[in-house]
Amino acid sequence: MTLLDEFIKFLNANLPKAPSFHPYYEEALGVMLKAGGKHFRAQLLLGVVDALRPQLTQNAMRVALGLEMMHTYSLIHDDLPAMDDAPLRRGVPTLHTRYDEVTAILAGDALNTQAFYEISRADLEAPVIVKCVEILSANAGASGMVLGQALDCFFENSDKADVKNAKNRLGLAQKRLNLDELEFLHIHKTAKLIAASLEMGAVIAALDAAQCERIYGIGLDLGLAFQIEDDLIDATSDESEAGKPVHNDVTKNSFTNLLGIDGARASKNELIAKIRRELSDMPKGVCNVVENLIDKHLKG
Repeated sequence: MTLLDEFIKFLNANLPKAPSFHPYYEEALGVMLKAGGKHFRAQLLLGVVDALRPQLTQNAMRVALGLEMMHTYSLIHDDLPAMDDAPLRRGVPTLHTRYDEVTAILAGDALNTQAFYEISRADLEAPVIVKCVEILSANAGASGMVLGQALDCFFENSDKADVKNAKNRLGLAQKRLNLDELEFLHIHKTAKLIAASLEMGAVIAALDAAQCERIYGIGLDLGLAFQIEDDLIDATSDESEAGKPVHNDVTKNSFTNLLGIDGARASKNELIAKIRRELSDMPKGVCNVVENLIDKHLKG
């Protein structure tokens, strides 16, 4: 059984429980968790631990589960009518489409807080748990992923009346993001949680502070490369391949929209080359984890 298989088995055995007389709230909590996805962030965290401190791999499963819950909450909210209004995610109907909008909002809220509950229960030393909570909250919260989402929703080419009115009032109706701004947005929206995954794995594996900082930096570059690949998939794939709506470049803050397909692919390859240079003096196990995921997900 691969490490990914072990994680999926653990996830399915530890879905959130909330028994009540609500007809589908508890079911909704697990739908997107069970719907698949790459589990990219969990693989990064567990891969680092398994490579460096394999005796702690099983103990780290609950931290990886918390990370997956945090990521899944962000997808549920990203798909809401107030944001992307997407009908499909991971090849299945989004929660607000399958159930209702209120349930989708509350299920996302629940997974956000459940993430920290799961981490708090990990069979790890207390300082390690506290550090993992600190890393996840800093990178997913107000100045991390949520900031990136706020920027994305405000500056996309949206037909939403309230956003358009705000842009007109502030003189930003014609504003289009430049490359530095686009990178800032996606570092926060996507890359910080991926970087946090690597850093949390490094903390559990007891790497020193300098190594944890360096691996976090590698994670930021990896996260940007991952986002560019996602933009390329959106621009070049059909809905059945991507498992979600595609060809949204006209309205989205995407690298393919700004740079074109060839330019975006070149930027992704430059990031991959930079990551490989940065990995050159990292522990071999960390290099193997990152290289394997690059080969699997970023070589298109």
